[in-house]
Parts: sequence; structure tokens; C-alpha cells
Amino acid sequence: MVETAAIATTTQTRRGSGTGVGTPVPVPEQLLRRLEWTVIRRLDGLLQGDYKTLFRGAGVDLADLREYQHHDDVRHIDWNVTARLQTPYVRQFVEDRELTAWFLLDLSGSVDFGSADVTKLNISTGFVATLARVITRHGNRVGALLFSQQVDAVLSPGASRSHVLNLLQRMLAPKPAAEARKPGANGKGDGKTEGTHLADLLTTAEATVKRRGLVFVISDFISTPGWQQPLARLAQRHEVVAVRLFDPLEMALPDVGLVTVEDAETGEQLFIDAADPDFRERYGAIAQKQEAQLIDDLSGSGADILELATDDDLLDSLLRYADLRRQRARLRSGRRFPSHLQRAQSAQRAQSATPAQGVPPSKEAKT
Repeated sequence: MVETAAIATTTQTRRGSGTGVGTPVPVPEQLLRRLEWTVIRRLDGLLQGDYKTLFRGAGVDLADLREYQHHDDVRHIDWNVTARLQTPYVRQFVEDRELTAWFLLDLSGSVDFGSADVTKLNISTGFVATLARVITRHGNRVGALLFSQQVDAVLSPGASRSHVLNLLQRMLAPKPAAEARKPGANGKGDGKTEGTHLADLLTTAEATVKRRGLVFVISDFISTPGWQQPLARLAQRHEVVAVRLFDPLEMALPDVGLVTVEDAETGEQLFIDAADPDFRERYGAIAQKQEAQLIDDLSGSGADILELATDDDLLDSLLRYADLRRQRARLRSGRRFPSHLQRAQSAQRAQSATPAQGVPPSKEAKT
């Protein structure tokens, strides 16, 4: 966890409070310098080369075929395959130089949590700094949508190092406590919110990101229901990578006795007995059920999934992800048609190779 520790130790105060005590966060310039020496140099050429990347986009080299989706460019329809299958199919291409990547950043209260020295916000910041710098080093552009309880800012795509630093500075800007807790629905100012509505971020991204590109949705996906369909629609139009942030403490509650816990999204507080083994068992069962449902929702959306834990090494996680993308690219490289079309071709060859009924097979067939 060398790189992750470096992200956490280069810190300053992010969110203020009434006592003046805040959560430690990285300084953008120092963080980017550390990552350039420890992570970015090793990833350069793995996630993206001078001409080709591991991601698909509007290049000239054919990567695969898939069924036509709403908003697809009709100029990419493969008419030969469409006529054969009686279903519209479009071509997917390997991205060349011109790539625009967008970061949809969940900066809600639950992201600013970590059971140790590293928070989910630290991991999110390190990931954005790394990917943004890798992408912009080759002349491509990155933009961002910053979201807390609503879309706070839209950062237009840019390609300079100062643009990346501006993005990091916006992520780490102190948030006054008065904005973190808004009056409740009863209008009495009870200091609670309704939680995070991640669907608002995804719906705004649909209207903002016009041109097909690469979209990273970086969140812990602790949200009110309803974000699944907007994510699926976004994945139909763009290549979407769902970067899921999590902390091990969210999956298993330790034996810490009587404690007061607070919901970072709503401000609700509960007094619990964490020393009770039955309570911890129920907590773990509920967490496992929610985990399974979340993975099913992400997989069903059509987005690629990258999980980043607070106790994992950022570089190792990105290298594993790059290896996985490369393995998928190798599997696709030998195929001109989708697998079901290949099976149809194989069936046609087998049928043509079968002798017609009543016609004796040739000598060559006998041998």
C-alpha cells in the first residue's frame, strides 16, 4: 500500500466544521507529483499508448459488432450483417488519439469515510489524478461533473496539466458545514438530508456528454434507488466504467462495544451494541445481501466494473484492471463477427458439408 499511503499522508483540511477540525486530504500539486513518480510512469503505455488504447471509441480499426442501440450513429451500421440477421448491427472501433473522458464524481458524505488512515475520498482523488494525467499526457481531454447532494459543478474537457490540477482542487475544496446539512422535508431545519440521489448525476451526464466517449462513474453507490436505469442508458451511448469505492468496515462490523454511529448521508444517529455477536452477524448478512444486489445492478447495466478498496494498493488495482482489459481485447481480436454469428456460420458450413439425401458420398468423403 505504498502508493495509497502516499495519497493519504500528503494532506490538508478538506471539510471545515464548527471546531475547525476537518478530514485530511491530499494537496493537489504534491499529490500529482507523487503519483507521476510512483504510479503514472508505470501505467503509461498500459492503459493508453501513443495511438491505441484499451478502450473503444471513434477510431478506424474495427474492434467488434453489437446490436444497434438508441442514439447510435447510423453511419456505423454494418449493412451486410444487418441484412443477414434481419437485425441492425453497428461497428465498434478502437479509439485512436482523439479521446474525451468524463469523470462523474460522487463527493457525498459517505465517500468521505475510511476505517483507517485512507478514506474513499483519498482513493477517488488518487484514481482521478492518475487516469486524468495518463489520458491528457497523450493530447486527449478530460472533463468532470462534481456531485454532492446535487451537481455542484461541470468542468469542461481540457488537456493541460493545470486543467488536471484544477479538477483536483475542485474535488478537495472545503465544504462548509452549513451546506453539508440542509433543512429536512418538515422545514424545521432538523439538520438531516434525504440521502444521495445518484440518478440526478447520471441524468445530468446524459444531457451534458453529447459526443460518444469514455465515462468513469466514481462512487460508493450508497444512494437512494433509481440510478440503475440512467446508468444503463449511459452505457448504451458511451463506454462506461463504474468505479466502486468501498471500505472493509462496511462489510463487517468489529467488536467495539457500545458506540454511536451516524449516517453520513442523512445525519441520523443510532446507539448500537457492537459487542453483541448476533447483531454483528445480522449486520454482515445484510451487508452481503446489499453487496450481491449492487454487483447484479452494476453488471446488468452493461458498464465495466472496477472496485477500489481503501486497504488496497491503487497501482496494483489499476494493473489488474489493465490486465483484464487486455485479456478481453485478445479474446475479441480473433473474431470478425459476434459469437452467435460465428455459430450461425459454423452451422451453415456443417450443413453444406453434409451430403444431400439420396446422393451417395464421394470417395473423398469416404476416406
